[in-house]
Amino acid sequence: MRIRSDGTVSRLLKDVPLPGMFHASQKFPDAHIDREDIEKTIFDEVKRSGMNERIKPGMRIAITAGSRGIRNVDEITRSVVACVKSYGAEPFIVPAMGSHGGATAEGQKELLAGYGITEEKMGCPILSSMETVLLGHSELGKPVYMDKNAYESDGVILSCRLKPHNAFRGPVESGTCKMMTVGLGKQMGAEQVHSDGMDIIAKNIPTMAKVTLGTGKILFAIPCLENAYDQTLMFEAIPAEKILEREPELLKVAFANMPSILVREGDVLIVDKIGKNFSGTGVDPNITGTFSTPYASGGVQVQRTCFLDLTPESHGNSLGIGLASAITRRIFDQIDADAMYTNCMTSTVIKSAMVPCVLSTDKEAIQFCVRTCNRIDKEKPRVIRIQNSLHIGQIMLSEAYYEDVLAGKYPGLTALNAPEDITFNKEGTLTTSWLP
Repeated sequence: MRIRSDGTVSRLLKDVPLPGMFHASQKFPDAHIDREDIEKTIFDEVKRSGMNERIKPGMRIAITAGSRGIRNVDEITRSVVACVKSYGAEPFIVPAMGSHGGATAEGQKELLAGYGITEEKMGCPILSSMETVLLGHSELGKPVYMDKNAYESDGVILSCRLKPHNAFRGPVESGTCKMMTVGLGKQMGAEQVHSDGMDIIAKNIPTMAKVTLGTGKILFAIPCLENAYDQTLMFEAIPAEKILEREPELLKVAFANMPSILVREGDVLIVDKIGKNFSGTGVDPNITGTFSTPYASGGVQVQRTCFLDLTPESHGNSLGIGLASAITRRIFDQIDADAMYTNCMTSTVIKSAMVPCVLSTDKEAIQFCVRTCNRIDKEKPRVIRIQNSLHIGQIMLSEAYYEDVLAGKYPGLTALNAPEDITFNKEGTLTTSWLP
């Protein structure tokens, strides 16, 4: 694909004006657990819940570790390992991430290493394999699989984040049930969960989770929830037999603690970086409004969205680019189609992998989005800029919002400076920095 920086497109975009922008802080409830308190909190929660009685000396216990961007995931995983060891058991870590990591054992172990989860740092083995065991069939007829290493253990502890999903709504979404069926199911399990489409997945996950729970292999789950600042909010140890009852209740807590872009609507959204460490679809559409299916909704409402860069942690898996109106050549050049297409083939949601309009620079990508908006004030477009979809405590807004923010129209939103021109270097890369 030829992407010119001196052709007709560049000429048509050259004089598209971009508005002045200002930094703003967004205030949300900020109760959280500090990193240095995570180990004690997990130890205390396991004991409080009585789950410590399920950990017996000499047991080989598998602990799940997923591919999502979870704050403190290395410390959380290490603390669960340490807790299991304290009761005389022998823990090991299983990558539980469906088809992520290119659906290879090596790729999944590499993903964990990128999060700081290594055998040396965790103090236990990491057994990565794509081999699975067929557990049976759900009441809807779906085959259910489990990672072979986990199945051959004396018990499994589910460590994961519990949160709203980015493509469907149901009583359980992203959490312990999904970790059992998609994560521990590896590529085969993940494909079966998704095979009927996102309108049925809300039924497949809990019915397939029943099969996994029926094996008796799951000891308990200890999911974490996060607050609006991507900080660790809480842990709860859930007995295996209570998971299907308790997860829907905790999902409501997760929804209540989600962040949002407080202005709620605009013309153009700029996302500095997308990546698998932020969301399975590069950005969390519950924030950005860029849903890949019609079975979920929410987030900020804009006409155009542009993505500027891809995180190194994504290892070229640029799933999510299809949710943008425009991306930069910088992202396009990093695409690992094999990793991306493996992911979307498993989920059967291909929109996220479709290549949108590709512009040569950050500046042209933003200008392209402004120019192609309909029925807006092109001299004062409403532009929103975020660093990524996980960290939105600070955002940037164009001058069209400034007076309303000063007047208090958006509770929780505070202007940190006055609007100024955004800047680019000679290569057209956005250089306006984020305030410390």
